[in-house]
Amino acid sequence: MIVASPKSVTELKNLIARHGKVLFVGCGTCVTVCLAGGEREVSIASYATRMARKIEGKPLELTQVTIERQCENEFIKDLADEVAKAEAIVSFGCGAGVQAIAERFPGKPVYAGLNTQFLGILEKQAVWTEKCLGCGDCMLAQYGGVCPVTRCAKRLLNGPCGGSTEEHCEVDADRPCAWQLIYARLRSIDQLDRLDSIVPPKDWRPAWHSGARKIVRKEHQV
Repeated sequence: MIVASPKSVTELKNLIARHGKVLFVGCGTCVTVCLAGGEREVSIASYATRMARKIEGKPLELTQVTIERQCENEFIKDLADEVAKAEAIVSFGCGAGVQAIAERFPGKPVYAGLNTQFLGILEKQAVWTEKCLGCGDCMLAQYGGVCPVTRCAKRLLNGPCGGSTEEHCEVDADRPCAWQLIYARLRSIDQLDRLDSIVPPKDWRPAWHSGARKIVRKEHQV
C-alpha cells in the first residue's frame, strides 16, 4: 500500500491561512488503512484546525468529506458540489490523489494534508515498513523476494557490505541487514546458487530518469 503520515495542525493552519471556507477531503483506501487520511483522521484534523483558527480569532468554515479513492476521476467528480462552495481544498490522499483533485478542479487551490512516504506493508499494529521503491524493473526473483534496492541502506546488489553487526545494518542498528535476510530466504528455498552470479549495475531507465511515468494497457481499453 501507499503509506503516508499526517501533517501537523500548525502546517495545516498555515496552508489555509488565506482562506475562510475550506474543504477537507479524505481517501478511503491506502491512507485509511495506514491511519493517516481516512474519515476518522480527517474528522480529527478538521476539529483541531478549527480550534487552532478559533484561538487566533480567525473564523473558518470547514467542511469534510471522504471519498472511496482520490486517484480516480470516477470518485473525484462527486466532490463537485462541495468544491463549488469552498475557497480551497486540503486533500488527505497520497500525492497522486492531491494532483488528481487539482487536475479535476483547476480553479481551486489544492493543498496536501499528508506527507506521502513509501510503498510498504503493515508489519504489526500501527507499524508500517517500506518494501518497494517502484523502480520499474523488479529484481525480487534474484533475491528470494527481499529487495536490496529498497531494504539495503547502500543498495548493494552483489552481497553485503561487511559492516553489519549481529545481522543488523551498519547504517541503522535497528534495521535488519537486508543481505542477511536475502541469504536466509534463498537458503530456505534451496536457491543459494543465485548468489553465484554477478548482477550488473542497476538500470534505472525504467524508473524516474525522464520524469513522470505512464502505463497504457491497450488490451483493456474500450
